[in-house]
Amino acid sequence: MTTRSSPPLIRLDRVDKRFPDGLLALQDLSLAIDDNEFVAILGPSGCGKSTMLRLIAGLDDAPASGRIEAPELRESSAAQVAFVFQEPTLMPWASVFDNVWLAMRLAGLSRADCAPRVRAALQGMGLAEFEQAYPGQLSGGMKMRTSIARALVTQPRALLMDEPFAALDEITRSRLNIDLLEWWRRQRMAVLFVTHNIYEAVFLAQRVLVMSARPGRILTELRIDAPYPRDSGFRATDVFHRACRDLSASLQAAG
Repeated sequence: MTTRSSPPLIRLDRVDKRFPDGLLALQDLSLAIDDNEFVAILGPSGCGKSTMLRLIAGLDDAPASGRIEAPELRESSAAQVAFVFQEPTLMPWASVFDNVWLAMRLAGLSRADCAPRVRAALQGMGLAEFEQAYPGQLSGGMKMRTSIARALVTQPRALLMDEPFAALDEITRSRLNIDLLEWWRRQRMAVLFVTHNIYEAVFLAQRVLVMSARPGRILTELRIDAPYPRDSGFRATDVFHRACRDLSASLQAAG
């Protein structure tokens, strides 16, 4: 396991989560995420990956037992944690600009005051020419870029991503993988990235955690020993293929 010289940004300690219908989604789940770290989560369908993210974000009720600790995030503003869902969840009646402004608008900040940050976020996403477009005019990849811009415009300390590229074609997905690493390196934040795709997890992450079948807990941790920046050539290296083989075996064991 990883040795740390300072407290993690996010820590889950022996967390159990049971839903009102009696379903035990998570049991004895422990993990830690450091500041500025990129961690991917793999696991069988229904193992509680999304539930774990929602608990960290405060979108679900507290766990039945165990602790979720993120003092540096909880003691400041809610904008310290941003969530990107599997679907872009954009407002169809609002422009790209207004969709990205939404988080700051809800915090009481005016459109005029936020305009420089919104436009900088759109520029970073390659969407500068589409600020007045509407979601119905965008491709799937552009909708997801808008959703990510909405998350990053708040300059969060932690970005939680729940299979954000699952519905995209492979070319768009590969491009967004490369772009995501650039946004992460530029903005310096912790990223917790849930995916079903082994190749995506290895390409993106510094560490990959494998969860068991429900009730979910962490079974395996694999550190990806490859420097950044990573480009498409990384997918042809021995390090990449060996990590994919090891994680495939871990997922088989996870059930």
